[in-house]
Amino acid sequence: MQSWLDENLARLIDKHGVPAASIAVLADGEVSATAAGILNLNTGVEATTDAIFQVGSITKLWTTTLIMQLVAEGKIELDRPVRGYLPEFKLADEAAAASITPRHLLTHTAGFSGDAFTPTSRGDDAVELFVRDVLPGLAQEVPPGAGFSYNNSGFVVLGRIAEVLRGKPFHELVREHIGVPLELQCLATIPDEALLYRAAVGHVRPTPDAPLQAAPVWSLVHAMAPAGSLLAMSARDLITFGRAYLDATLLDRAAIDRLWEPQVDVPPTGEMADQWGLGWMIFTLDGGPVYGHDGGTIGQSAFFRLVPDKGVAVALLTNGGSTAALYDELVGHILRETAGIELPARPVPPTEPVEISADLVTGRYDGVLARATVSVEDGEFWLLDEAVSDAAKVLLPEPRRTRLVPLDESRLITAEPGNGVHEVLAFREPKDGRAAYLFRGGRLTPRGD
Repeated sequence: MQSWLDENLARLIDKHGVPAASIAVLADGEVSATAAGILNLNTGVEATTDAIFQVGSITKLWTTTLIMQLVAEGKIELDRPVRGYLPEFKLADEAAAASITPRHLLTHTAGFSGDAFTPTSRGDDAVELFVRDVLPGLAQEVPPGAGFSYNNSGFVVLGRIAEVLRGKPFHELVREHIGVPLELQCLATIPDEALLYRAAVGHVRPTPDAPLQAAPVWSLVHAMAPAGSLLAMSARDLITFGRAYLDATLLDRAAIDRLWEPQVDVPPTGEMADQWGLGWMIFTLDGGPVYGHDGGTIGQSAFFRLVPDKGVAVALLTNGGSTAALYDELVGHILRETAGIELPARPVPPTEPVEISADLVTGRYDGVLARATVSVEDGEFWLLDEAVSDAAKVLLPEPRRTRLVPLDESRLITAEPGNGVHEVLAFREPKDGRAAYLFRGGRLTPRGD
């Protein structure tokens, strides 16, 4: 595997327009790792295997680990209301706040607004202030337990529970309870620590046709640390974390098996897992089950996969470009060769016309970060995306129009690929012929018109 990675990584990142990537693979008890490309297009610093990349929402697996360690110690019960640990836990919907449990948070079924990337502090009190000042204003978009809707804010709550029960800030818990026991060598839990390493910078396109440029900021807000805004590491260290799950060194085997039991189904869009366990994505693929998580920050994307039955782990870290297409080709080859796993083809527009009700899909869907409006013009479906928050304007500085075509009777797909893949929009819970929610990017966004 090492020779194949060395021979092909540079070629593949060039093919898919990715400035830099670092990959590590555990197979047959051995770790292979390589890196290629440029970490920062402004400075020309080259990628090496000890370079660190942000892992984004893969952090949620680290937060899950901290929570399950507390479960093992008898300090947390997954089905006890969150207020048993955080009496100050408040939401706009009082009944929901009183009933939400850690299990709801771990499975993204709590239903309150999940993308509140609101700055609170750059210090150790950032998570505490989020729970105190931001959560009370978050709307209940879906009833608790009603369905999967990806929730970053929920993992901030989990991080705060760990802080309260351990008496230390989240970043210290990550290092003390995961980084130190695993002897990780290239790990930054806060931006200050990233200065000690060769760190990747994310790259974005201000408009769809513009060339990649270095992102204007390095990280998302500190308050979102337990959800994935700050953690950075090498691909090799992420593999060491994965190996701890294969070897049951951070948690016992019974606890890990609980994490990998399916808890909720995910609507099919071709970009996420089929099901969610406790914190973990579950992929049902040809060749067997695969577990893992993806992560995305401002211009950085990360992919992490475990195949326990074959003792295989894969970590791919990138900093811009068509990263999903790179994942399909690169990780697809690795899983095929090491584990006999075949990745499914991503959805593409159908070759024959498909009918879908315009009444079902057209309308405005209001999220915390952005607003999506689906309309019909001259018989064609169009999507208008508009940022409604400062955080979203970093990635979407101007409104963006995209042509859509029907995929089936309840889904639309982008007519042209973006960064190498076609995005699927699913429309859920029809009432009086109109969808109540748009499912996109893992989120159930309520209709706003």
